[in-house]
Amino acid sequence: MDKNTTYRFDPIDVEQIRLSARLTPGQRIQRLLDARELAVGLIRGRLRRRYPDLNARELNLKVLEEIERAEGDVKCPVQKKTKKRSRPSARN
Repeated sequence: MDKNTTYRFDPIDVEQIRLSARLTPGQRIQRLLDARELAVGLIRGRLRRRYPDLNARELNLKVLEEIERAEGDVKCPVQKKTKKRSRPSARN
């Protein structure tokens, strides 16, 4: 691996992964929702400080624009399309 590689995220915390693996599916979803709520709240607070004169509706639109722009920045690998196989006809 190249020594000059720059990582976008901090190294993986193995102990945190172990703790997360013990959560029930419902607890995992709740953790995800809590993290999302925190992230949106941080975005909203930053935008509120930057645009103090916006009303709630305008601020919410700015938040949505910011999230949409961030989602566009995420680079996802393109999935290969597979050919659909025809199903064999049922034999009676």
